[in-house]
Amino acid sequence: MRILVAPDSFKGALSAKEAAAAIAEGVRVADERVELEVMPVADGGEGLAECLVAAIGGHRIETMVRGPLGGPLRAAYALLPDGTAVIEAAAALGLSLLPKTSGSIVQANSWGLGDLIRHAVDAGADSIVVGLGGSGTNDGGIGLLSSLGVQFMGPEGPLSPVPLSLQALDHLDLRGLYPPLSDVSIRVACDVDNPLCGSRGATAVYGPQKGVAPLQVPLLDAALARFACVVARDLQRDVADMPGAGAAGGVGAAFAGVLGTRLERGIDLVLDAVGFDEHLDRADWVITGEGRTDSQSAEGKVVHGIARRARAKGIPVLCLSGEITLGANVLRDAGVTAMLAIPFGPCTLQESMERTRENLSRAASEAMRLILTANLTAHRPS
Repeated sequence: MRILVAPDSFKGALSAKEAAAAIAEGVRVADERVELEVMPVADGGEGLAECLVAAIGGHRIETMVRGPLGGPLRAAYALLPDGTAVIEAAAALGLSLLPKTSGSIVQANSWGLGDLIRHAVDAGADSIVVGLGGSGTNDGGIGLLSSLGVQFMGPEGPLSPVPLSLQALDHLDLRGLYPPLSDVSIRVACDVDNPLCGSRGATAVYGPQKGVAPLQVPLLDAALARFACVVARDLQRDVADMPGAGAAGGVGAAFAGVLGTRLERGIDLVLDAVGFDEHLDRADWVITGEGRTDSQSAEGKVVHGIARRARAKGIPVLCLSGEITLGANVLRDAGVTAMLAIPFGPCTLQESMERTRENLSRAASEAMRLILTANLTAHRPS
């Protein structure tokens, strides 16, 4: 039997690479004769660079950038053998980089991502892949674009690159846009398909998770709506309702609306880059997984992307997860055959996080025993 192991990270506990190793270990405990292919993947969030380097090769480059609140920050990106730079937005503006104090997000911006892009271009990258997942900002990309030379102009002059400044946006001055950028191909990987504004927009859905207070939600949403209005008027690009424009607190809209970059479903970009379909052709089962499986898992996440491709080839998919909610049932239609929560016995969230590797390996082993037994039963002479 051939098993393709292709999990996402278990955020806060295991990287995708570590999760894949734990699953593979459990499968081997069940039966060391099983043929394994191990392929950690990502959907555009944290782990994107690691996954592509593991599959394709390349090396890590570190540099100093501005953090989300302006302080110095050491961040890294990957450079692949073909000259493509892989940049994770979370490296420069991740949620973990912001203090947990209330209100910090209204001062935070995405300029560190622009700093990384400039560094990669100066280092010789001729193409760039940007993953937008895991961000802690909600600035519509005002920081990113300011770092790249765009000026945001209000009625009385340049605006400060913070989210609420967008409320006073009159027009964009693109004359200072970083010139070498015109010779670089940029692909943007989104891990969500939310629009920029409204009830499913960046602020309403993800703002509270990033520390946006209830009273700030309509203000920040209105600021992003003003940005969308100016972009539509001056650049003829409608980003308000564009799928993925709300990724990374509206950074997706900055790429699509101002830089003219096409937004791509992150999981499909990754699966194509690592040659997933070729590996899938050799598999009898796929085992994937993630930290939490819920209704959002069907919105461009790893499990959903893998299940769609496996279903097209008639290959069953097992999802192992730290937590499974009722909303996860939507994944059945995508092609997930079975979902199993990995915790064993009553435990706190902290205990579960600490035992993720052990629990994941054990769950993979038990699931593999069931798969092997079912396979034997199916082939037993009647």
